[in-house]
Amino acid sequence: MDLDFDRKHIWHPYSSLIDPPPVYPVARAEGVRFFLEDGRGLIDGMSSWWCALHGYNVPELNRAAREQMEKMSHVMFGGLTHEPAIELSRKLVDITPAPLQRVFLADSGSVSVEVSIKMALQYWQSQGKSEKNRLLALRNGYHGDTFGAMATCDPVTGMHHLFASHLTQHLFAPAPRPGFDQPCGDEDIAELRQVIEENHNQLAALILEPIVQGAGGMRFYSPEYLRRARALCDEFDLLLIADEIATGFGRSGKLFACEHAGISPDILTLGKALTGGTMTLAATLCTDRVAEGICRGEAGVFMHGPTFMGNPLACAVSNASIDLLLAGPWRERVNAIEGQLREELAPLADSPAVRDVRSLGAIGVVEMHEPVDMKRVQEALIERGVWLRPFGRMVYAMPPYIINPEELSQLTTAMVEVLAAEG
Repeated sequence: MDLDFDRKHIWHPYSSLIDPPPVYPVARAEGVRFFLEDGRGLIDGMSSWWCALHGYNVPELNRAAREQMEKMSHVMFGGLTHEPAIELSRKLVDITPAPLQRVFLADSGSVSVEVSIKMALQYWQSQGKSEKNRLLALRNGYHGDTFGAMATCDPVTGMHHLFASHLTQHLFAPAPRPGFDQPCGDEDIAELRQVIEENHNQLAALILEPIVQGAGGMRFYSPEYLRRARALCDEFDLLLIADEIATGFGRSGKLFACEHAGISPDILTLGKALTGGTMTLAATLCTDRVAEGICRGEAGVFMHGPTFMGNPLACAVSNASIDLLLAGPWRERVNAIEGQLREELAPLADSPAVRDVRSLGAIGVVEMHEPVDMKRVQEALIERGVWLRPFGRMVYAMPPYIINPEELSQLTTAMVEVLAAEG
């Protein structure tokens, strides 16, 4: 493998071509591991950025891809349809909260957020309320790297401050304060209420990550806060957009994180694990109210349509992934992972270098007091047979659900040994 060419010509995520970071050549992947060209196998502790929930080289997903490839890998979705898209949309309507009945199949998580924003804006335009053209987002939130999505990320922690002057200026409320197991009193929702009360005439929607704020800080917050946020949207006539790109398909211990609060959004975005990490696909679901409201407006149609929308190959693999998930003991597996992460990462709470240790579902987070030297920490983890990618002050694990206790112990032991040494 020509790593010199890679260093000189290939731009990796959030990297410099002047001083490129090290990259590790992967030859193949199987189960919870991928194998480097030198033969080393690394336990993937983050499911390839949270999407490979079944692990790698999954027979059921491979078979679905092969069978669909023999029929057609792609056909345009404009004016045409096909069984994989119909089946996938039926599954998504069945497993998401009941009011979500309409499905828009996109091609990446960021695009699904763009679609959700356009749905909200076009809905209010169709209602003759074009002044409702701004969004409200939460501090520490993260929703993607495209321009519409960037504008709803935290301006400070969302990694996009360089583009601030080019982004639509939305409103932000403080990040939820109460932790997952804590009550949410009137004082905890007061600032969100104030922002909505003062600006609801210009607000189209509140966009948030339910229960788990991901790349903005790996924070877990109270389901009661989410319930109260839903109630505020109803009271002041805002749409609620739930970004479940990271949390969908069981990651938080519920099939969808909204279920922790027993609420349903008006618009829901999905991605990442939708295909089990096999290829890119996303979906944006909405209620009848939103869909019909849009289509009764000036345009008469929803103004969006990606080239690879409803890709048959991706839809076929998504169907197989959802079937595999629902047919297996995913809930028991995720609960077991949560318990083991909680127990085995607990010793780090005593390290002077560690600010907090927390777990929820198949997510384990170690928050340091100071930013992590990613290169040094990552190399130390690799020496122990583990792949993680820290960011900022966070070192976190989001392993595939199929990880067994021994593999998970190898992952947590590596985290404890490496991070305890930071103190």
